[in-house]
Amino acid sequence: MAEARFDFADGSAYERFMGRWSRAVAPRFLRWIAPPRRARWLDVGCGTGILAETLLDLCDPASVIGVDPAAAQIELASRGPAGGRARFQQGDAMNLPFADASFDIAASALVLNFIPQPLRGVEEMRRVTAPGGTVGGYVWDFGRELSPSGPLRQAMRGFGVEVPAIPGTAHSSLEALRSLFARGGLEAIEAGSVDVALAYASFEDFWQAQTPGYMPTTKILDAMTEGRRRRIKRAVQDALPVGPNGKIEYLARANVLRGTVPA
Repeated sequence: MAEARFDFADGSAYERFMGRWSRAVAPRFLRWIAPPRRARWLDVGCGTGILAETLLDLCDPASVIGVDPAAAQIELASRGPAGGRARFQQGDAMNLPFADASFDIAASALVLNFIPQPLRGVEEMRRVTAPGGTVGGYVWDFGRELSPSGPLRQAMRGFGVEVPAIPGTAHSSLEALRSLFARGGLEAIEAGSVDVALAYASFEDFWQAQTPGYMPTTKILDAMTEGRRRRIKRAVQDALPVGPNGKIEYLARANVLRGTVPA
């Protein structure tokens, strides 16, 4: 099956879709890696700045720099809550614009699977991190459809729609992530999983958040006739778990990883 293509140029749409999930999982990741205070942080693939914002609030860093290839994401991050406390700039994860050993911690939040050459990305994070420092990251467990878009994707498949795989799904398992970090030259590698559960106020709240224009599933829906699209929407609604208060609530799982840069 072909992989889906994502265009993250619309930072506001990304924030509506993924923002609430990113804010839920970021503190869980930070508690898991237990970083030292006053560390120099690099946020690789910073998006709208959610990891940077969270670590500024929780980890007492000495400095935070975020890089992302999308100008729209950098603009939103710079105007967001972390904008006055962190520096954000455009940058390529496979060619980070920093000198060797510039940081104590390099982390990548929900991005490793989207890097065209993930091994190169890990090697670059290792290069810019000082010896003894930490390289970490987390991605949704796409192989088990435990990402925030999993229920929509599974329901569409149940209706007979061919849904393309998320890019880098093969790199999202714990075993694949361990191997990636080991091949990237890191030591003392640890891996685990964290679960987060969130609720949408209603099905319409869920539907609006899950169908931004840049999502491949949205493009598939938009290409359908109005009647087929209504039937798909109804099938998705019937397949979702609904609480007694009408809220849509489900769980997503992130696989988390950390490794140490050799001395």
